[in-house]
Amino acid sequence: MANGNGRVGLRERIKEGTDKLWNSQLADSIMRPGSPFKQGYSDSPRNRSYVVMNNVLYHLHPVKVKRHGVKLSYTLCLGGLSFFLFILLTITGIFLMFYYTPTAELAYSDMEALSTNVAFGSLVRNMHRWGAHLMVLSVFLHMSRVFYHGAYKPPREFNWVVGVVLLFLTLFLSFSGYLLPWDQLALWAVTVGSNMAGFSPVIGDQVKFALLAGVEVTGATLLRFYVLHVLAFPFIIVIFMAVHFWRVRKDGGISGPL
Repeated sequence: MANGNGRVGLRERIKEGTDKLWNSQLADSIMRPGSPFKQGYSDSPRNRSYVVMNNVLYHLHPVKVKRHGVKLSYTLCLGGLSFFLFILLTITGIFLMFYYTPTAELAYSDMEALSTNVAFGSLVRNMHRWGAHLMVLSVFLHMSRVFYHGAYKPPREFNWVVGVVLLFLTLFLSFSGYLLPWDQLALWAVTVGSNMAGFSPVIGDQVKFALLAGVEVTGATLLRFYVLHVLAFPFIIVIFMAVHFWRVRKDGGISGPL
C-alpha cells in the first residue's frame, strides 16, 4: 500500500511540475497564443485560427478551404509535387556537391567516381537526375491544369505571371545541371544553348559572352554554369515560390471549377 501511495504521490508531483512548466513565463515566451500545447487550450474556431496564423508551416494553408480544393482529382497535387521535387533536388544536390569539383579536368572523373566509388552515389545521382526530369514535367502539367481551369483570370493574373517565371526558371535550372558532367553531350549542349542565346535581340552578343565567361567554351564556362545551378537559380526560385504561395492564399485560395 505504501508503494502504491508513493507512486500516486510521484505522479502528482510530476503533474504539478508539468503544470508549472506549461504555465511559466518561459512556456508563454515560446508558444504563441492559441497553441494547442498551451495549458487550457480549447478546440474553437478562434483558437484554430490562432494556430494557423501563428505557425510558419500551418500558415501556408488558410484557416478554411473550399471543398473542391482538397479533391485530388481537381488539382492532382501538381503544385505540391513540384515543391516536393524541388526539396528533393536540394537535398540530393547538396550530397552531390561533396563529391564534385567544377573544373574541366576533374568534373567528368568525379561523376564516374561518384557512380562507382561512393556509397549510394549512383542512387543519389539518379534520384537527382530523374527528380529534375519529373519537376520539369510536373511544373508544366501544373501550368496546364491552371490554364485549363481558367485560374489565370482576375484576380489571379499576377500569380499566373509568377508561375510562368517559375516555369522558365525550372527549365534554366534543368539545363544548367545538364552541363555539369562535362561530357560530350554537355559540351555540345552548352555550345548550342549559347549560340541560341547569341541571337537574342540587341543584347545577344553580351548574353552569349556572359554565359560562356568568354568567347568560347572553356573551364570558366563550367564554373559559370555551376554557380548558376547551385546558387543563382535556386535562390531566385525560392523567392518566386514564396511570392507564389502567398498570392495563392491572398487571391482566394485554389480557384474553383469553371
